[in-house]
Amino acid sequence: MTKQMTGFRFYFRNNETWTIKRENIGDLWIKQITTSFGRINGGEFEKINPCEGFKIEIFEEADHVQTDDINLGGLELGMFERALKYQDIEKMNIIFDNGEEDLIYFPYEDKGTPGQEGLDNKHQSSKISKDGKLYIVIDPKQSVEDVYGDKF
Repeated sequence: MTKQMTGFRFYFRNNETWTIKRENIGDLWIKQITTSFGRINGGEFEKINPCEGFKIEIFEEADHVQTDDINLGGLELGMFERALKYQDIEKMNIIFDNGEEDLIYFPYEDKGTPGQEGLDNKHQSSKISKDGKLYIVIDPKQSVEDVYGDKF
């Protein structure tokens, strides 16, 4: 029996999360996931799954906070507005119907001042379409306008 993806849980740089159910996801592409082993911030050795790029279309029904998510920014702004205001999605879990999860890291480069760690990712861009869907692209070579420009 094969496992089926049931949703994603995004992790923001400030440790907030956002869980999106499969039925609220439209267009999706996760580019070139590889497996590496290493330490993050001096922790234990672990398996790390970075990807080269990511694009997603999220339906309006996902513009809320799940009770499992601890997300004060989402409560105040709504998740779509939070994703527009802060470009800080660092990684995500792919959630499967058998309870397993795969952690994927996105391309990340700090937009902030050199020598100071900021939250916003130079490679992330987000925009809401004319029909109310959120589009996110996390890619060093393309922006949300490049990929989904006809939607705005």
